Amino acid sequence: MIDWLGPLMFAGALVLLSLGYPVAFSLGGVAILFALLGTALGVFDLELFGLMPLRIFSIMNNYTLLAIPYFIFMGSMLEKTGIAERLLETMGIILGRLRGGLALAVVIVGALLAATTGVVAATVVAMGLISLPIMLRYGYDKKLATGVIAASGTLGQIIPPSVVLIVLADQLRIGDRNISVGDLFIGSIIPGLMMAGAFALYVLIIAFLKPEVAPALPPEVRNIGAKALTTQIFQVMLPPLILILLVLGSIFFGFATPTEAGAVGCIATIILATANRKLTLSALSQVCDSTMGITSMVIFILFGSTAFSLVFRGLNGDQFMESVLSNLPGGQVGFLIVSMTVVLLLGFFIDFFEIAFIVVPLFVPVAQQLGIDLVWYGVLLGANLQTSFLTPPFGFALFYLRGVAPKEVSTADIYKGVIPFILIQLFVLGLIIVFPGIVTFLPSLMKPVENL
Repeated sequence: MIDWLGPLMFAGALVLLSLGYPVAFSLGGVAILFALLGTALGVFDLELFGLMPLRIFSIMNNYTLLAIPYFIFMGSMLEKTGIAERLLETMGIILGRLRGGLALAVVIVGALLAATTGVVAATVVAMGLISLPIMLRYGYDKKLATGVIAASGTLGQIIPPSVVLIVLADQLRIGDRNISVGDLFIGSIIPGLMMAGAFALYVLIIAFLKPEVAPALPPEVRNIGAKALTTQIFQVMLPPLILILLVLGSIFFGFATPTEAGAVGCIATIILATANRKLTLSALSQVCDSTMGITSMVIFILFGSTAFSLVFRGLNGDQFMESVLSNLPGGQVGFLIVSMTVVLLLGFFIDFFEIAFIVVPLFVPVAQQLGIDLVWYGVLLGANLQTSFLTPPFGFALFYLRGVAPKEVSTADIYKGVIPFILIQLFVLGLIIVFPGIVTFLPSLMKPVENL
């Protein structure tokens, strides 16, 4: 019984999370309960809790995590500037003459917004409010329309700058060895573009095979004049491209760390909001409130997961899990199959934060022991965690879209609509596993050439 306290603790946390209890309190509560139980059985020393203040201060001093509020602020501010709305309108006009053009515009705008903010909620809500009514008005199939909006919104989880990758970089630390957020960002560029390209290709194929589910826009809607369209393209495309250059360019070319680039991006979004005459005291207050709320949630989850990890290790649960995972048949292949399957299945029921803070720390030591490249493994986890936003019944992107979808769109339409895109994500995930160079190629180019 004593040897199974660690696994029972892990299972208890998953049960509470599945029942909908707050993540931070579920982890902290389970930690206290099993610490007391372990003490009563003589297998846990309560003096270990003396390490909690040091661990909490370590979290608060973590420079990498400072990037999270910056990118959340960027996403919230861009939502207020109207950039997403103008992007969708312009891309819809440009591509409207094609069958499936509106859906293709949603994918492109989703990728552009992902490359500027990395925040899913703002992207899905904006595209759901703007694009979904228009797509339905011009005869788009409900399942295709909702599926492409939800899927495109999740691109922010794999295309840098991604909050998921920032969290994973923190969780991939082993001892004194740190995994750079910049390396994860660079390694995820090609997989992110592949994901967006696969979505776009699926839309074009469906529109070709079934023209009735994705018709072209009527000429009177898309014809606004060449001069007006050129001006609109310049005004709308330039701001996000400048943001991408400032944020990602400064990281890739070594001018700034991801945290510093996030701060630069925040200043740029404030300037954009001012230029668009959208920066009011009320809007700034709402953006700051949203940023503070989400950041506080992440920090409290980190506190809870720290207490959980402390007790779990004190009960030797980490040794038990490492022994099981490292002795799986098939070596690296067996470990990858099990770890990716566990993350995928958990994504059906709990959010990526819970998976990143509870499950990933169990996998990372085994991955290192088996000689797996941790940057590749981190991007692999990021691509897999992306599905947690799409998988029914608890995918957050589905909830965001359900909250803004018209009444004629049912929850079943949304669930059925995302299934093809989940399969596409799994296909791209398989390619990343089979061809690791998809991830490792760009980071290898960024490393200084030695011994020349």
